[in-house]
Amino acid sequence: MAKGFTLIELLVVIAIVTILSVVLIVTLNPAQLLRQSRDSVRISDLAALKSSISLYIVEVASSSIATNSSTCYAHASSSVAASSGCGGRYTTATTVSTSSSRVVTGSGWIPVNFAAINAGPPLSVLPVDPINNASYFYSYAADTTNVTFELDAKMESTRYSSGGSGDVESTDGGTSSTLYEVGTAPGLSL
Repeated sequence: MAKGFTLIELLVVIAIVTILSVVLIVTLNPAQLLRQSRDSVRISDLAALKSSISLYIVEVASSSIATNSSTCYAHASSSVAASSGCGGRYTTATTVSTSSSRVVTGSGWIPVNFAAINAGPPLSVLPVDPINNASYFYSYAADTTNVTFELDAKMESTRYSSGGSGDVESTDGGTSSTLYEVGTAPGLSL
């Protein structure tokens, strides 16, 4: 008598494996995991920028964290140049300054010369949003009178967005519940 599996047994095993695979994919939701990973990059990038700008303020010049206190700064490929208030992120009409440069010498999209820090620039290049389009981009604004600044990013995952289990948008101390705002003055309105 030959030993082996019957066709019916093989089909049943294949059906069970297929069902388990579909359940696993639906449960994990790969698209949502990608959104969460991009949001993690955003949170990390803004934390690094906040630390770098704070170090610059303390070590170099507390009065030159922006060239104009009514200007919002963003990376040029974010397509916000024509948008008033950096895509509506700031309440008053602000000039939007964009640059495609990521250099840390003050001529990049953030006008702070990190190279002037005694220990050297804490960043090798200025980060940009993982998507970097008209909806998802980093912005920077500063109040030169009060020496305060704000960095903004929009979260895309349901976890980190307003109301999610890891909500950073409405719990950051800023005025917008749809933006992640960090800096010495979250909620800065120009």
